[in-house]
This record gives sequence, structure tokens and C-alpha cells, in this order.
Amino acid sequence: MVRYSERGLHGQTVQEIARRILTGELSPGDTIDVAALGAELDLSLTALREALKVLAAKGLVASRQKRGTFVRPRSDWSLLDPDVIRWQFANRDDDTFLENLGEVRAIIEPQAARLAALRRTAHDLAALDGALSAMENAGGDPALAVEADLAFHRSLLTATHNELLERMEIVIEVGLAERDRLVHGVRPHDDPVPSHRAVLDAVHRSDPARAEEAMRDLLAKASRDLDTLRND
Repeated sequence: MVRYSERGLHGQTVQEIARRILTGELSPGDTIDVAALGAELDLSLTALREALKVLAAKGLVASRQKRGTFVRPRSDWSLLDPDVIRWQFANRDDDTFLENLGEVRAIIEPQAARLAALRRTAHDLAALDGALSAMENAGGDPALAVEADLAFHRSLLTATHNELLERMEIVIEVGLAERDRLVHGVRPHDDPVPSHRAVLDAVHRSDPARAEEAMRDLLAKASRDLDTLRND
């Protein structure tokens, strides 16, 4: 997984080219005129090529002799890369990605809650308790609420003690953060604590069936929040 600094000219250049690709301004198969793009963005060819290397590592572009630099098919994009996930939220023009994220969470998180109820340790419970406490004490601050929500879901995945499930935080965490920022903007007074507490109570009681059910209820609430977002 290739990460880059979002700061400075390099980060701005990477994000600008990514924006053009993800919005369709540069479509799959399009050849990128590197010299013209450098002139437009007032960049040296060296700086532009460094930015394109980042996008190439994420599967968005490629270079070939005689053909030059071009946009790769969407099927080649590293859609699980945290940067690509974030860029899609920033540049989306429909609800498809949010719907995809909801489907992935519905597949993964109820079973993760079930496993967490069976395998959690005292350390795991302390992390989950701390995250829920932070959620309760967010005081209506959207940034604090998002941070606490992420900590809760991350801790739940960790409590499964399944390394592959833990790695799913790459998808869930980045996508959830962006989704939360959108939803909190629409429903700033909605209280997320009760639905999360229901999951945690079941995990504390080592009740896998109830933990799974509570997580499904939590995700159903998240889906309703998105419906509100779409209708506003």
C-alpha cells in the first residue's frame, strides 16, 4: 500500500490528478499529455512524474513506450487503498460508493461482533469501553464523535483476534470516517451511543447471537441516516 504526504505541492498535485480521474474528466483509456499538464499546473516534469508514480502505484495510471501515460481501467484501480477510498468520497457524484460501503459493512461487521463476543479479552473490553465513553463525552463535537466511532469499530475488529478481519479496518475506517462526517452534518443531534452500547453489552456478556443482532440493528440505523442524507 502506497501512502503519500497530503501536504505541499506534491500532495496537491496527486489529489488534483486523482480528482480528474475519479470525476471522469480523465476517463479510462485517455492518454495524459504530461508536458501540457505540467504547463497547466505550472509544474516541472520531475514534480509531475513523481505525482504520477503515486497514482501508478495505486493502479490509476500507467505508462507504456509509444503510448505514453494513460488512465487505467477502473477494474485495475486499488479500490481498497485508503487514499483512493477517500478520494472517491471527496469526488463522488452519486451514492454508489456509500451503498457499496454499507454492503461491505453488513457482510463483515455482524460476524465480527459475534467473534468479538466469543474471543474478547479484558484488554479488548477496556478499549471498547474507552471508545464508547469517548463517544458519550463528544459533547456534540462532530470531529470527536467521528474519532470515537472509529475507535469503537477498530477495537471491535481487533477483538475478533482474526488478522484478516483486523485488516478490514482499511476499508471500514476510512470509509466510515467520511460517511460519519457527512451524516453528522445532516443529523448533528442524533445520538449514536445507544446502538453502540447494545453491541458492547452483548460483547461483555459473551453473547454472540445478541452481539450479531445488535450490530445489524446499528447498521440498519446507519442506513436510515444515509437515507436522510440523500433526501435532504
